[in-house]
Amino acid sequence: MLFKNLPKKVHPYLLVGMILVLFCVVFQPLHAFSQDAAGTKIGNINDIPAAKSGKPTLGEMGDAIGHNRIAINIMWTLITGFLVMFMQVGFAMVETGFTQKKNAAHTMAMNFMVYAIGVTGFWICGFAFMFGGGLNVASLGNAPGVTSHEYVVHLLGHDFGLWGYAGYFLNSKVYDVGIFTLFLFQVVFMDTAATIPTGAMADRWKIKAFIIYGFFISMFVYPLFGNWVWGGGWLSALGSNFGLGHGHVDFAGSSVVHEVGGVAALVGAWVLGPRIGKYGKDGTVNTIPGHNIPMAVVGTLILAFGWFGFNPGSTLAGTDLRIGVIATNTMLASVAGALGVLAYQYLTEKGKIDLGMQCNGLLSGLVAITAPCAFVTAPSAMLIGFLSGIICVITAYFVERKLKIDDPVGAFAVHGANGAWGVLALGLFADGTYGDGWNGVKGTVTGLFYGDSGQFIAEAIGAVTCFVFVGLAMYIFFTILKKTMGIRVSETEEVSGLDLPEVGVLGYVD
Repeated sequence: MLFKNLPKKVHPYLLVGMILVLFCVVFQPLHAFSQDAAGTKIGNINDIPAAKSGKPTLGEMGDAIGHNRIAINIMWTLITGFLVMFMQVGFAMVETGFTQKKNAAHTMAMNFMVYAIGVTGFWICGFAFMFGGGLNVASLGNAPGVTSHEYVVHLLGHDFGLWGYAGYFLNSKVYDVGIFTLFLFQVVFMDTAATIPTGAMADRWKIKAFIIYGFFISMFVYPLFGNWVWGGGWLSALGSNFGLGHGHVDFAGSSVVHEVGGVAALVGAWVLGPRIGKYGKDGTVNTIPGHNIPMAVVGTLILAFGWFGFNPGSTLAGTDLRIGVIATNTMLASVAGALGVLAYQYLTEKGKIDLGMQCNGLLSGLVAITAPCAFVTAPSAMLIGFLSGIICVITAYFVERKLKIDDPVGAFAVHGANGAWGVLALGLFADGTYGDGWNGVKGTVTGLFYGDSGQFIAEAIGAVTCFVFVGLAMYIFFTILKKTMGIRVSETEEVSGLDLPEVGVLGYVD
């Protein structure tokens, strides 16, 4: 029966060949060679580098174990850094989808160029200002090339670190695997912050002014505040200096990344002014709809995926098993943010659902959980995310309708307001099960609801400092730029579209 349906004229050699192939595929694997399908025979004592093969000393075994631990941490940090870099695609799609079709190439260009500009600026001096003062990366091999190069002022009997001054251009003095790994991971965080204002200022921003902005925020504004929180600066020392918990704690960047970017976006949109047609002469608010909501939804989901690099990666250690808690809290808060928007709009707008605002709700949950993700329980993560969605809607309406600031993508509502909420939530909900020794303070990180009011005060100080410092710095910067070279395109270009006059190509040929 096996050969019943074969052609009548089958060459005998072909028939024999078919039988041999069938035999090799079906029966030959039954013959035992030296396979190790379970992987139990590899990675044994013979693989440990030793003077005498197969007979390592105790010291050689310890070196191998320590080396492998650092290797796992470096690989983990790099892979999660790659995920965060991929978030640039998500930002480009979200912002372009939420803005006007005639400016699609212009918005995409800003999201593309900020990557090149931001990385370059951070490489020149941003990294040195942020981390050149007191680098603690034991998980990446200690990186002894950069330590204790912090500019400090002495006030009230305490030292206040302001900025670092080692590591410019990643020079030969910091030619170290740990330093380079940290640079890659941190530069994509910076790029996230720098990208946020491109959405708030879209549809009318002059590309030449944008280029100068990209260098300014990546070289100075972001690194300085980042140093105060992550580089051993004065906000991180509020605990050791003044007994305020563990100082300003921000696990993965609710304030350092998102509040910085959100405040810069708010100030930039304010100085730039609203798009033509956004507000009537009588103050009425006109909707300027985004041109591609499916693109924005896909971009949102890409960002949610990349956030699994953003938050778990901030352990800088694949050997830190807290990453399971961090990743799960991240997911829970994101969906809770979308549900928060859903509930608020359903109750206040007679069941009307806004898909674009749903996207922003999910992103708000991610922003809010970024600071407390390692320190809170799952129910707390859900609550933080749910409230973030409500904060997003209320803030977006307030900025648009009361302040009359035109933010096409809701950048401040998502990143600025919920960046602040994220660090405050840490100060409230940190349950004391993680963070022993954080910022040089003994014991775990504990929030107000678990007994440490000082931690909440430190978080509030950091949130306010971020708003004041970034807001003032960016206001001065944008005002000077506006009065010199100008920051806004001409009215004719804005009406006709920015693609050809600003970036030389149409986003859509029709």
